[in-house]
Amino acid sequence: MTDTLAILGLESSCDDTAAAVVSMSPESSEILSSVVLGQDALHDAYGGIVPEIAARAHAEKLDVAVKQALFKANMTLGDVTLVSATAGPGLIGGVLCGVTTAKAIAAARRIPLVGVNHLAGHALTPRLTDGLPYPYVMLLVSGGHCQFLLVEGCDDFTRLGGTIDDAPGEAFDKSARLLGLGQPGGPAIERAALDGDAARFRFPRPLLDRPGCDMSFSGLKTALLRARDAVAAEKGGLTRQDRADLCAGFQRAVADVLQEKTRRALTEASRTLSEPPALAVAGGVAANTEIRAGLETVAGEFGVSFVAPPLSLCTDNAAMIAYAGGELFRAGRIDDMTLAARPRWPLDQHSPSLLGGGKKGAKA
Repeated sequence: MTDTLAILGLESSCDDTAAAVVSMSPESSEILSSVVLGQDALHDAYGGIVPEIAARAHAEKLDVAVKQALFKANMTLGDVTLVSATAGPGLIGGVLCGVTTAKAIAAARRIPLVGVNHLAGHALTPRLTDGLPYPYVMLLVSGGHCQFLLVEGCDDFTRLGGTIDDAPGEAFDKSARLLGLGQPGGPAIERAALDGDAARFRFPRPLLDRPGCDMSFSGLKTALLRARDAVAAEKGGLTRQDRADLCAGFQRAVADVLQEKTRRALTEASRTLSEPPALAVAGGVAANTEIRAGLETVAGEFGVSFVAPPLSLCTDNAAMIAYAGGELFRAGRIDDMTLAARPRWPLDQHSPSLLGGGKKGAKA
């Protein structure tokens, strides 16, 4: 086995076409390049991601992303010793583009191929950025997924809980549309909430009255809709302050739910370990200042370290896929030309599937 791997990673599970090169030695890893080509302009007119448009864009841009990633890393395909690609879960057209491209590169260069679970890429990111040792609790909170994972190895995940309907990112996006704000909804609501009064509207904290770590955000979005309609009916419309207060109350409710559920996840994980594990978070929603502050508070209560990768590595990217592929390869995983694209691929193979599906496929 090569001591130092030069890994080309590909990510195309949703609406970002990404390629990256990561150098991995037994002692450390380094991101040599990371390229993400977004598709926001292609989908803006439709109010959401159109799978067929996304798939065509991946087919057109993936080779461009690869060329840019290799150029920025000062490498050629001949220098790559391993190629890894997201093989699921996700929008099947995009996943197929990435898997097919990775197979072609592996076959042409006669190098190993590893298919990576997109969620595993997020879950292992704290090891890439901070060298976080196993085990740790990961809160994966993004546009299409939300779950607590006990991470004990590169292919050893135990789901402690997850959302049974909308993920927080979906709830933010839908709520922003209800209030006439821009997309993506998370940043739009956070900006508006800066001038808002979070106490004006008392939104529910779903499932806090039930034990366990599962979450629900669909009803919270409905509560926002009703509050908006009530204010609009009373005043004949919404003022800027009304929107700010609605955003602040909604954001506070999401943060409170995640904070309390994180306490429960750390408590549950601690029962099976000799000491409380570190807490890590990944996903675009992790960039929200109020949510991140609440998670840091919980980590402090338990006396454990808190790891939040930089935003560029919290959202979809190929560096996390390259790194995860490297860990799996060193653990003995090698795929062949039968590697299949999977729209659904739960990390925890033993827990029952959660209901619903998000932007990137099955939440489990």
